[in-house]
Amino acid sequence: MKTPPIALDRAARYGLLAGALIACLPHGLHLPVSLNLLAALLLLAAFSQIHQDQAAPSRWLLLLLVGSCCALILFEFRTLFGRDAGVATLVLFMSLKLLEMRSARDGFVVITLGYFLLLTHYFYSQTLLTGLWLIGALWLLTACMIRLQSPRSTAITLLFRQAGRLGLQALPLMLLLYLLFPRVDGPLWGLPQDAHAGRTGLSDTLRMGHISQLVQSGDIAFRVRFDDPPPPRQQLYWRGPVLERFDGETWHPASGDDPPPRIEVLSPALRYESTLEAHGKRWLLALDAPGALPANSRLDGRMTVLAKDNLDQRQRWTFASHLDYRLNSIEMPHIRQRNQQLPPRGNPRSRALAVDWRQSEKSDQAFVDRVLRHFAEQPFYYTLQPPLLGADAIDDFLFDRRRGFCEHYAASFVFLMRAAGIPARIVGGYQGGELNPLDNYWVIRQSDAHAWSEVWLSDRGWVRVDPTAAVAPSRIEHGIVDALPTGEALPAIIQLRGDWARNLRHRWEALNNAWNQHVLGYDLAKQRRLLAQLGWPEADWRQLSALLAGLGGLVVLGLTLWALYQRPSGDPASRLWQQALRQLARRNVHLAPGETPNTFAHRVAQAHPDLAPRLNRVVDHYLQVRYGDLAQALPALRQAVAELARWSSR
Repeated sequence: MKTPPIALDRAARYGLLAGALIACLPHGLHLPVSLNLLAALLLLAAFSQIHQDQAAPSRWLLLLLVGSCCALILFEFRTLFGRDAGVATLVLFMSLKLLEMRSARDGFVVITLGYFLLLTHYFYSQTLLTGLWLIGALWLLTACMIRLQSPRSTAITLLFRQAGRLGLQALPLMLLLYLLFPRVDGPLWGLPQDAHAGRTGLSDTLRMGHISQLVQSGDIAFRVRFDDPPPPRQQLYWRGPVLERFDGETWHPASGDDPPPRIEVLSPALRYESTLEAHGKRWLLALDAPGALPANSRLDGRMTVLAKDNLDQRQRWTFASHLDYRLNSIEMPHIRQRNQQLPPRGNPRSRALAVDWRQSEKSDQAFVDRVLRHFAEQPFYYTLQPPLLGADAIDDFLFDRRRGFCEHYAASFVFLMRAAGIPARIVGGYQGGELNPLDNYWVIRQSDAHAWSEVWLSDRGWVRVDPTAAVAPSRIEHGIVDALPTGEALPAIIQLRGDWARNLRHRWEALNNAWNQHVLGYDLAKQRRLLAQLGWPEADWRQLSALLAGLGGLVVLGLTLWALYQRPSGDPASRLWQQALRQLARRNVHLAPGETPNTFAHRVAQAHPDLAPRLNRVVDHYLQVRYGDLAQALPALRQAVAELARWSSR
C-alpha cells in the first residue's frame, strides 16, 4: 500500500514562504518591472492561499501560469536562456511552486530552489552586504528544512539554533574549499552570452549629455592606494579613452593604433595600486603619464594604458606615473591631420569665431588662452541639467544656451582648436576622488567621471587643457558637489556633508574595501603565495585537488567522530534493559519484535523456568522505572541486571 505524503502544517508553509521571499527579494533590483509585478502577485496569492487554507489551483490553471511566465520572460529578454532570463525563470517558478505546496516533498523542492537561487545573487553583486543577506537567507532556509523533519511543537528558537550549528559544522570545510580550491582566470559566475551584461562606466564614445548622466551614479569606479604621499587633488586625472574622430554629433576613438608615444619624464615616479571594478572595457585608468606598467598591459599610441582583455571582474593593478612630463607623438603627419579634422559642414558660427580669433592671436598658446578667457568671462554655467541642443550643437552651446557639463566644454574647446588649425582631442576618464582616512584609500566614483582636452603645442607636445576649470574651478579643486548649483540631481551618498554621516560612510566603505581586498581578492596569485609558504610553490590543479580531497576527508572524519561523541546516549533504564537482553541472548533467548516486557517474561518462564525468577525481577524493576519512581527503582533494576549477568555467565 502506498504511503500517503506527509502534509505541511500552516506554520511550516509560512516559514517556506518567508524563505522564498528573502531568497527572491534582492533580484527585484535587476528584474524588469513586469516580472517584478508578476512575482509579487504570485507571492501574494500564495500568502492568501496559506492564510485562508485554500486548496491548490487546478493543474490547468498552473499550466496556464507557467506558460504566461515563460511568454513574459521571452518578451522581456528575447530568449529563455542566459543569465538574466534564467534568474527570472527561477524567481517565477519559485513563486509558482508555493501555490501548489502541500506536502513535505513540496517543501524540500522549495528549499532546494531557494539554495540554488541564493547562488545567483553573485551574478549581480558580491559586496559584503550581499554576503550578509545571503547568510541570513541560508540560515532561514536551513531552519525550514529542519522544521520539515521535526515535530510540529518544536520551538522556533531551537530550529534556528540547530540551523546555526549545522552552519558552524560546515565552516571548516568551507574554509578549506575557499583556500585550496583551484582558482581559475576569468569571472567565476560567467555565462557565455551575458555574463558581464549591464556594466556601467565610461563609454568609448562621447556625445553631449553622456557623462552628465553617468555622474548621477554614486557607484565606486575604482579605489587607489598611494605608496608615496599623494599629489594634490587637482592633479588627479585618471586617463581613459582618447577621442579623436568627430562626425558632427558624436566623438569616437580613431581606428587603428599608433606607435607608442615618446614620453619625456620631468618628475620622479609616483607609485600606487589601483583596484578597478569591472567595466567591460580594456582601459586601466592610470594617472598621466604612466611609467612602469603592470603585467598583461600596454601603453597605446594615445598614452592610454590598456589591459590584454576586457575587465570583466574586479582586478588590482600596480602603476608608477610621472605627473610632470612632456608627451611627443605628433611628428607623424597622419596624427596631426587626424586631430585637425572636422566635418565639412555644420556649426558655422563657431568656425567663424575661431577664424576671427586666430587672426588676432598668432601663437597657438595665445589662442588657447583666448578661448579659456572666453569661458571664464562670459556667462557660462556648469550644470548637470543642460538644455537640449539643436542640430548645430556646438553653435547652440557657445552662443545661445551656455549651460553644460564637462563634455560640453571639452567638445566645444576642441572644435574651436581644430577650426583654428590647432591639433586637439578629447580625453575621457575621471578627475579627483575622495580620501577615506580609515583605510587610506582614495575612492573614485562614477560621479567623478570627467572629460578634458589635449592640444598640440609645437614647443611642448601634447598639453592637457581642462576648459571646465575655467568655468567651475571648484570642480577640479574640491569636487563636483561644490561646483554644482544647489538642487542638482546628484547621488545622495556623495551629498552627505555632516561629519557623522561622512564618518559612517567612510567606515562602511572601508569595511567593503577590506572585504574586496582580502576575501573577494583572494585570487590565483594570492593562493600561490599561500601554497609557497606551506611548502608547495609549484602546486598545480591536480596536486591541489589531491590535497583538498585529503584535508576535506580529514575534516569530515573529525566532524563525524565529534557527532558520534556528542550523540545522546539514551536514558539509563534503556541501557540496563538492553544489557539484560544481551545477557539473555547468550542463552539463546531473544525478545521478539513488538513483544512487551511482560509478554516476554511470561514466554520465557514457560520455556526456561530456571530463568523466570531473575528475569521477572528485571522486568518488574524496569516497568517501575518507566511508570513509577525513577530514583528508587533504578538502583534495584541495576542490581537485578547484575544478578542476571552473573547467573548467565556461569
